[in-house]
Amino acid sequence: MTGQLERCLEDLEKRIEEVEEQALWDRWREFNEGRFTGDLFAPRRAGARPAGVEWPTVSVNQALDDFEAMVLQQLGTCSEYLASANGMLLAVRANYGTPLLTSLFGAEIFRMPEELNTLPASRPLSPEARRRAIAGGVPEVHQSLGGQALETGARYVELFRSYPKTARHVHIYHPDTQGPMDLCEMLWGSSIFVAAYEQPEEVHALLEVVTETYITYLREWEKIVPWREDGVEVHWGPMHRGHIMLRDDSAMNFSPAMYEEFFVPYEQRLLEEFGGGVMHFCGRGDHYIALATAMEGMYGINMSQPELNDMEVIYRHTVDKGMPLIGFSREWAEKALAAGRELRGLVQVG
Repeated sequence: MTGQLERCLEDLEKRIEEVEEQALWDRWREFNEGRFTGDLFAPRRAGARPAGVEWPTVSVNQALDDFEAMVLQQLGTCSEYLASANGMLLAVRANYGTPLLTSLFGAEIFRMPEELNTLPASRPLSPEARRRAIAGGVPEVHQSLGGQALETGARYVELFRSYPKTARHVHIYHPDTQGPMDLCEMLWGSSIFVAAYEQPEEVHALLEVVTETYITYLREWEKIVPWREDGVEVHWGPMHRGHIMLRDDSAMNFSPAMYEEFFVPYEQRLLEEFGGGVMHFCGRGDHYIALATAMEGMYGINMSQPELNDMEVIYRHTVDKGMPLIGFSREWAEKALAAGRELRGLVQVG
């Protein structure tokens, strides 16, 4: 371990106040259990705990290539939370981007230019390679970016053993495994939106393989970082009920009927397999939100771009059903309250 990493780890360890972190944890539990009685849930730590050493700025590409850089990048956010008295829980992940699972199928990874400082993506498979992937079933998961993320998770666990407060209060959350259809879109390409009409059997076949791969991969992850026994997890910084964070960014391009056919069966399987979870989506989701929140084990919604949605529809199928919105826009939440919209203490804002 380099001297810089050691200094930063020791700095974080000193600044973690266990009583304060436990109090913050309890407040998040209260929110997730529907016991928060305020308007908007926006917790903060009792006081700022500024860094005692200079933390480096680490780019995404640097972190992709070097474990210690990854640790510094991820813990750097935790340091910022403590320094600003932010109310997010401390958390890190193996941060390799959306192609984790697509890379297991041989999808070509491409990195963004250094100056963009953003995560990599992958190119679609050729039709022939896609059909081979379907025929081949679940691939080996200890390879490519997926394998690298598993190794990074194990190294986090080992590294934190020497820092007991960090091990207790910095949560290692599962990598970006996306959702079944999002993965299929990356493997197939944008023509999947036409293929869902013209080649539905092949789309379902790919969804089956991808869903089984998702399960196999997270079962391997669970061996490294076991799910919490109390039925909650931390993702990004918010706490949520259940164990997984599904991504449905591609869902905005599907009708409700097609969402019901191509999303619900596979995501329901994952929610049942992993004790429930929450869903993230970008773009418009008001046309399928009723179907999403009706799934057994769906415990919360994380959405961006409320301006693209009929928010009254979203509220009716989330907070009115006792389902929280996490990581929601403060501006839009305050706008709803000002208009007299009851949010039932179920909206968490940054």
